[in-house]
Amino acid sequence: MRTAGRIGTAAAGLALVGGAVYGMAHLAGRDGGPATEQRLGAEPGTAPDPAASPGGAPAASAPASAEGKPFTLVGTGDIIPYPSIVQRAADDSAERGGYDFRKMLAGVEPVVSAADLAVCHHEIPYGRPGGPYTGYPLFKAPHQLADALRDTGYDSCSTASNHTLDDGYDGLVRVLENLDRVGIRHVGSARSAEEAKAPALLEAGGAKVAHLDYTYGTNGIPLPSGKPWAVNLIDVDRIVADARAARAAGANVVVLSVHWGTEWQTAPDQQQLDLARTLTASRGADGLPDIDLILGTHNHVPQPYEKVNGTWVVYGMGDQVASFYEAEKARGNMSSIPRFTFAPAAGRPVRWEVVKAEYLTQYSDMRPPFRVVCTSCASPESSDSTYASADREVTKAVMSRGAGEQGLTRATR
Repeated sequence: MRTAGRIGTAAAGLALVGGAVYGMAHLAGRDGGPATEQRLGAEPGTAPDPAASPGGAPAASAPASAEGKPFTLVGTGDIIPYPSIVQRAADDSAERGGYDFRKMLAGVEPVVSAADLAVCHHEIPYGRPGGPYTGYPLFKAPHQLADALRDTGYDSCSTASNHTLDDGYDGLVRVLENLDRVGIRHVGSARSAEEAKAPALLEAGGAKVAHLDYTYGTNGIPLPSGKPWAVNLIDVDRIVADARAARAAGANVVVLSVHWGTEWQTAPDQQQLDLARTLTASRGADGLPDIDLILGTHNHVPQPYEKVNGTWVVYGMGDQVASFYEAEKARGNMSSIPRFTFAPAAGRPVRWEVVKAEYLTQYSDMRPPFRVVCTSCASPESSDSTYASADREVTKAVMSRGAGEQGLTRATR
């Protein structure tokens, strides 16, 4: 959806290159699932050769860009419609029938739609029209969620997660078809080898922004037979190659979404720390970073922000739409919204850089009628005590690795 002040979305057409050399890492499965063996491209903490793409080819530099101006980009965490959320969407659409997720997202729509670019994480597949719709361990949600995401103001959604294949290849296809239907770009899963090679390509402020996405695994569900490209798996060599290919095709900014880490853990785990160091240390032939921003998902709870090698890393935003009723999982209803302002880099005509880093806090309020609330947007005088507590908890997590000293500030609108 285009609203006042928002920038049009460009068609994606960047052909990307896959990596060839893989290391191995064992990563714990989501929702308590078994550990899965996944591919990582380099030894932890080791940066790829800055002078060459994987395979030894020189990294191409991007062409000169036109005049640009600052733009804002926001990200939000995992959208996981548990059965209680699906029922709420049905109740909110009782007069018309079907499912309406827009009302529960209305509280964060002003923040999302005001940004020049907004990125969501679409965690789960869609079931067949009419259902059945299911929860953990194999999620299937109504396709009307796509309409709500459009009306909330999202431009692109990452779709690679450990639940992408919960309803097989058909569920994956239903998500992409419906995101196409409503005009939201997507990246992380694909219907063809060609689609898998292309990032979501967006435009804002005169900059071309490439959005990439990868996941640690698919909960042990094998990739569809004959379709190894269906879901992007974490692979350092491929991520770097894809980022460099996007640069060579004209991207001024590369944003990486990554599904990683340990569930219910506020502190980033060793795999997150190592991968963040490796990817942010990667430089092209021009000596500039291959990746400009990393947005993490999967952990259910808000995690820290941190500048690593000069690049902002959001280890985990937490779940944007959640419904955890157990007291010990209350943090799963809290999340952060990172907002970064990019501007043309002085003396670097083809590059944009972060000139302002902010975050907002949000909370999935399960009390009837169930709404996602921007808790940092509420005034102290009117703030519900539950919201004030959530705001404090999210802030504590976000700032726990010194992001405040690195320039991150809390926003209130």
